[in-house]
Amino acid sequence: MATEQDAKFLEFVIKALVDSPDKVKITRSVDEMGVLLTLIVDGPDMGKIIGRSGNTAKAIRTLLRVVGMKNNSRVNLKINEPEGGMPREAASAPREHHQPSKTVDEAMADLKL
Repeated sequence: MATEQDAKFLEFVIKALVDSPDKVKITRSVDEMGVLLTLIVDGPDMGKIIGRSGNTAKAIRTLLRVVGMKNNSRVNLKINEPEGGMPREAASAPREHHQPSKTVDEAMADLKL
C-alpha cells in the first residue's frame, strides 16, 4: 500500500542499523496532525538509533519528512524507550569537548541548492 511506504522505509533503515532486527517494532497511526510512527527497539540497540547527540535520530526524522512530502503527508517519529532503559540523567550526561553540530537548516544552506 502506498500510504504505508513511510513505515516500510523506517523498518528497512532501522533493521539495517541494529543488532537485533527481530525485536524492532513499528506502529503507524494517522490523525489530524499527520502520520505518527512509533519505534521500539531492543535496549542495547537504542544508542545506535539515537546516535551521538541524537544525530542519527535527527537524520532518520529528516528522511521520513522527505518520504512524507513525496506522499503529501506529514510524518513524525516517536522513539519509545525500552523497558529497563538507561535513566534519563545518565543518558543525558554532558560530555567534555563536544562541539555542537549544525542544524538541518544550516546543513541545507551549506549545500546551496
